[in-house]
Amino acid sequence: MEVVICDDEQQRGRLVGDVIARLVGSRPDAVLGLATGSSPRPVYADLLARVRAGTLDLGGVSTFSLDEYVGLPAGHPAGYRTEIREQLTDPAGIPAERVHTPPGDAEDLPAAAADYERRIAEAGGVDVQLLGLGTDGHIAFNEPGSSLASRTRIKTLTRRTREDNARFFDDDVDAVPTHCLTQGLGTILQARHVVLLATGEHKARAAAELVEGAVSARWPATVLQWHPHVSVLLDEAAAGRLELAGYYREAWAAKPAWQGL
Repeated sequence: MEVVICDDEQQRGRLVGDVIARLVGSRPDAVLGLATGSSPRPVYADLLARVRAGTLDLGGVSTFSLDEYVGLPAGHPAGYRTEIREQLTDPAGIPAERVHTPPGDAEDLPAAAADYERRIAEAGGVDVQLLGLGTDGHIAFNEPGSSLASRTRIKTLTRRTREDNARFFDDDVDAVPTHCLTQGLGTILQARHVVLLATGEHKARAAAELVEGAVSARWPATVLQWHPHVSVLLDEAAAGRLELAGYYREAWAAKPAWQGL
């Protein structure tokens, strides 16, 4: 696990944009795992800037989003399918048939979850998976207590997660769905490169547990310690509780530029 304490969101976006641009340059039909929320937005802004400048073509990639609320109708403004299309895939020119989101409006959710796993496998697996980090340590919607070997499935959202996400529902926590369809921790671990982004003091405890804590279902993100290639990008506030922050800075400063993340 590599930890990079970044100066600003532009640096975070550029570093991850370099990873994806290098991947797509060698494999135009790469598979990207997408996250929603504020954390990955600098990455999407960087990618779109490259597309508009003509230095990156994302038209051949496929995308698989992490999760979706259960019960929201297609096109709902707070739905993750809508957010991904608006933030990246539509303006980047990724064909709609290559953009995949867990179908939270499916009639048979267990069958839909199994089908989503099948689609990821048939695409060849995820090359680069973007993640945010919940204040309680969740990744995707794998809340505390989730099985570290879990696959795509329906999950009940904690009150805390619904409160955190109420800002997307006009600050009405009761409007936030109580369930979601989410990739599991075992699913995420199969991605070839995982990139997690977290910012803000309110993420500091979760970031410290992720990087330096024990692997535990209490802090689901800690399962990433078992992954062979994880990049954790933090701002100063989110890195505020790391005991080894000085070492992470030294290691990044000494890293050969050609390696990237």
